[in-house]
Amino acid sequence: MGAPLDCVFGETCFVQQYADRDPGPGATDHRCTAHSYDGHKGVDFGLPSLAALEAGVAVLALAPGVVRARRDGVSDGAPPREGRECGNGVMLDHADGWSTQYCHMRRGSVRVQKGDVVGAGNVLGQVGLSGETEFPHLHVTVRKDGEVIDPFDGRPLASPCTPGGAGESLWAPGSGVVYTPSGALAAGMLDHLPEYRAVKNTAPTRPELSRDAPAIVFWAHFYGLETGDVITLRLASPNGEALVENRQVMTKNRATQFRAAGRKRPAGGWPEGAYRGEAQLTRAGHVVAEIGATVTVR
Repeated sequence: MGAPLDCVFGETCFVQQYADRDPGPGATDHRCTAHSYDGHKGVDFGLPSLAALEAGVAVLALAPGVVRARRDGVSDGAPPREGRECGNGVMLDHADGWSTQYCHMRRGSVRVQKGDVVGAGNVLGQVGLSGETEFPHLHVTVRKDGEVIDPFDGRPLASPCTPGGAGESLWAPGSGVVYTPSGALAAGMLDHLPEYRAVKNTAPTRPELSRDAPAIVFWAHFYGLETGDVITLRLASPNGEALVENRQVMTKNRATQFRAAGRKRPAGGWPEGAYRGEAQLTRAGHVVAEIGATVTVR
């Protein structure tokens, strides 16, 4: 299968939730880690912000097929109606009993009609916020003869997970889709502590600040956090001196986590130069993801 989105995986899009392989009330992905939620029957390909959604990200057909069903007209962000949890979406039939379903697409973006023949990589519409969702993403479900299949190891959801990731991925090598359970979404520098809503919506940042800016604040946003993970933030002055450094240990699994660190304006104002913020996500002593941002004081 090819890529489901026209994006760069790990940079402009990411997998936020994998399919649930735990048959009980808990949740695990195919590698037995907690990057899923109970009853999740597909893969969620997320965008880093609402600004990315507004810019428009195309949804692509995973393989050649025929449009079995489609829906458009469901408002983005509206409470889902019963039976329309998928929101705007498309269902494709492929060869040998395979089918794929694409959910939460943007209202008015669905390009195909029932009965259309599509090729791999053809545009079906755009990522949206329709149906039962709280963040911009595309939900993809893969089925074989009606049974849900996990595309990351090619096995039915009822099959047990394996820590080493046994099985064969259905994603083509050139698709760019690889198992990346954790990573950095965005980072920025501001003169104030941003609200989480602003971070999710626009990933705000400033390239320059004045010497009398009330503060310099560095923020970072990560996804796929596990219990015991450590987020470390460091803000450095132009000469490399640490102005502030802090760390947070995760006490539970989190789909995403936003952290910030900053310093108020010193007497006499900020010295001119480039201020650098750096953030790391570590797990069991190993760096899982890191990201940084810079602001210049003039």
